[in-house]
Amino acid sequence: MRVLLVEDDEPVAESLRRGLIRYGFEVDWVTTGAAALAHSAPYDVVLLDLGLPDTDGLDVCKALRLRGSVPIIVISARSDETDRVVGLEIGADDYVSKPFGVREVIARIRAVLRRVQPPADASAGPDRYGPRLTLDRKAARVRLDGTEVALAPKEYDLLAFLTEEPGALMSREQIMEAVWDANWFGPTKTLDVHVAALRRKLAGAITIEAVRGVGFRLEIIDGPPAS
Repeated sequence: MRVLLVEDDEPVAESLRRGLIRYGFEVDWVTTGAAALAHSAPYDVVLLDLGLPDTDGLDVCKALRLRGSVPIIVISARSDETDRVVGLEIGADDYVSKPFGVREVIARIRAVLRRVQPPADASAGPDRYGPRLTLDRKAARVRLDGTEVALAPKEYDLLAFLTEEPGALMSREQIMEAVWDANWFGPTKTLDVHVAALRRKLAGAITIEAVRGVGFRLEIIDGPPAS
């Protein structure tokens, strides 16, 4: 996942860049609106500061939106409601006010991507994971051997998140931010409960390995169902 970061405040940008890289993102960092508009490498999401040295970030947002549908998240010290409304009206997908935490930004990125990606994949139909499991992200339905499996909302969200990268080790922190929210301060025991439910309901199609002190890894079982 590649991020175009448009931010002229070096300490803010470096902190955010390091945090994003730590979570597996690739980051292209530019410091001006002109550099953002001239950037030619592909990217999946834009983090755009409004207070740029050469131009108003709102103008950059508008220009980027005219070019395509890549998600744009505004990050700004401007907390005035008018700026928020204008930013969203000219094409921003979300707005984060400074000061902010890296985890909040990452949660916003994932939330925006979840909103914008399913329609693009809808024509491809349900995603298949091994011979037994299908996940219809458009309809939020899961089927095991062709039969729909009843999942609680957070069970579905957890499965959808873990199946985005089968085999990848996801930390508890990453999962809680993506499936619950960035401001979750309660115990993570609820995560274990939901993992246990998925293991039970989708036994034989997936495994969810617990890595002590880190998090969980979902693996797809490729063999046929047990007779």
